[in-house]
Amino acid sequence: MKAPGSTPETELTTLLLTHPACLDHDPGHGHPERPERLSAILAALKAPEFAALEWREAPMADPGLLTLGHPPEFVDRILGMIPPMGRAMIDGDTIVSPGSREAALRAAGAVFAAVDAVAAGQAKNAFCAIRPPGHHAEPEQAMGFCLFNNVAVGGLHARANHGLRRVAVVDFDVHHGNGTQAIFERDPDLFYASTHQWPLYPGTGAEHERGVGDNVVNAPLPPGAGSVEFRRALERIVLPALDGFAPDIILISAGFDAHRDDPLASLNLVEADYAWVTAELCKLADKHCGGRVVSSLEGGYDLRALAASAAAHVQALMAA
Repeated sequence: MKAPGSTPETELTTLLLTHPACLDHDPGHGHPERPERLSAILAALKAPEFAALEWREAPMADPGLLTLGHPPEFVDRILGMIPPMGRAMIDGDTIVSPGSREAALRAAGAVFAAVDAVAAGQAKNAFCAIRPPGHHAEPEQAMGFCLFNNVAVGGLHARANHGLRRVAVVDFDVHHGNGTQAIFERDPDLFYASTHQWPLYPGTGAEHERGVGDNVVNAPLPPGAGSVEFRRALERIVLPALDGFAPDIILISAGFDAHRDDPLASLNLVEADYAWVTAELCKLADKHCGGRVVSSLEGGYDLRALAASAAAHVQALMAA
């Protein structure tokens, strides 16, 4: 899938991976994780300043690859819950529709394909504009709008199939990525760091949750915190820990619901904060891992703020 202005295959650039099927996951009227979220982002990324983006169609993931982070019986169970018509509830927040199977497999497939491209040196970095999101999906539990943990399984794919042993995920969604932490916390070659509002759903992410060898770094922020507190947490806690970990690839759980206009939380970030953190992560990627960065959409529920924040994030990836 090519957008106007897409660059030749041979030019090293920033990739955008997405697929129209991700719009067909429909949790129902009034649900905050609605298809219009993705439509708003894609519309913003068709502006002239994004002409150098290379758009690629997200492939369908082989369900077997999802077992890198989830037991096979869990993958089968979730896919088996997709209804032929109507909707089915996995929990009170997590609802699936007939289009959810392909959407979920395209979402994970986007991250797998992005990892493949970045690991092979076909792109400097990538943004996966996908839904459903993933960072709340635990090894054996779908929750919080998430079916499978796209970023976690993508990171495990980088290690299993590309030899990138030390895998880092940095998560700036306003909600703690309990699922990614649960998948990563017992392996010292996996690193997970999160800034998030505390207290807030899902109730995990306290500072004392540190994994097997300080490979989990949580920097909770109080309600009302904004740019100063966010950047301080990154500069004093997250970025030094990531630097010390020396990753072979960095994946980003790019949630934009810490924005001051988001209706589901109470932090006060602005677009410039997302550009700043993206640039800082890219600097560390340049230092440690040849610039390898793969970012994947998580939350963000005010359409204007989401589109503007995602655009700022992608601009920073392009500028890296």
